[in-house]
Amino acid sequence: MANDYVSSSVLLLLLILSIFFYGHRTDSASVVEFLPGLDGPLPFELETGYIGVGEEEEVQLFYYFIKSERNPKEDPLLLWLSGGPGCSSISGLLYENGPLTVKFEVYNGTLPSLVSTTYSWTKVSSIIYLDQPVGTGFSYSKTQLVNKPSDSGEAKRIHEFLHKWLGKHQEFLPNPFYVTGDSYSGNVIPALVQEISKGNYLCCKPPINLQGYVLGNPLTESEIDSNHRIPYAHGMALISDELYESMKRICKGEYNNVDPRNTECLKLVEEFEKCIDRINESHIIAPDCEENHETPPDCYEYRYLLTTYWANYESVHRALHVNKGNGYVVTGAYLTLMTLQAVYRTI
Repeated sequence: MANDYVSSSVLLLLLILSIFFYGHRTDSASVVEFLPGLDGPLPFELETGYIGVGEEEEVQLFYYFIKSERNPKEDPLLLWLSGGPGCSSISGLLYENGPLTVKFEVYNGTLPSLVSTTYSWTKVSSIIYLDQPVGTGFSYSKTQLVNKPSDSGEAKRIHEFLHKWLGKHQEFLPNPFYVTGDSYSGNVIPALVQEISKGNYLCCKPPINLQGYVLGNPLTESEIDSNHRIPYAHGMALISDELYESMKRICKGEYNNVDPRNTECLKLVEEFEKCIDRINESHIIAPDCEENHETPPDCYEYRYLLTTYWANYESVHRALHVNKGNGYVVTGAYLTLMTLQAVYRTI
């Protein structure tokens, strides 16, 4: 009887320890074979999970990982960072270079449907889509963050994430690695690439096989970017040759902080603004809907609304293995401020 009692006690202790261990572990990874809104199994390999970063792994970064559909052993490994700051990387997955997208149709109150794409980068590369900074998409912090978010701080967090992720996926260490992204990530990616390069030489083993980085429509420096709207608008035939040449000659490349005494330049800038008044700056062949209080279905941004609905369904959270209580995701630049309000929330 005594031995039975000891055996039972040991088993109970082991059970309690296992519950404690698995209930408190931070890093996690799960294979996803089906997604709500898509008929049948996924036609590609998808893994989702969390990687804890920070001294006590208080920041939990959520990722989607899709293996190359061609040759994952040799094809490049890409990290994709969406812009914002604060846009979930699911916007890149579903609307820029991933193998699925949300079916564009008027929302009827039910789960939006997913459809396959023909242009996915995953046909020739493996991609990690990362929700960052903390508070974006399904990434969250277990404690109140003390330091103010910064691009350099975020680069350090992502660098730590990469080493931990590769430590759990060592088969991808030899693959050529590229950092990719768009929009606001133009500020984060160069800092991250520098962080990886320094780490490869100074501190962090094994080294990341960094081969380069890709920036799509990146934010670099606000004043420079804003001034370059004028040559871009001319190159895309949004303004006339005459207006462009006059602005170049009279404004001398400075179209934002115009000297108030240069009244002729001010008039030309005003004329330019009238020319692009109804242009969607994010997608110039789509109508501009920013003045509407609600997003109508014919707006380019309506797709972000559909994705937000889809990503916040409980069935989607379960399929993606999102940590309970962290079901909050907003996609699209026009919703960025809503996302950033969640940066300091805790669960």
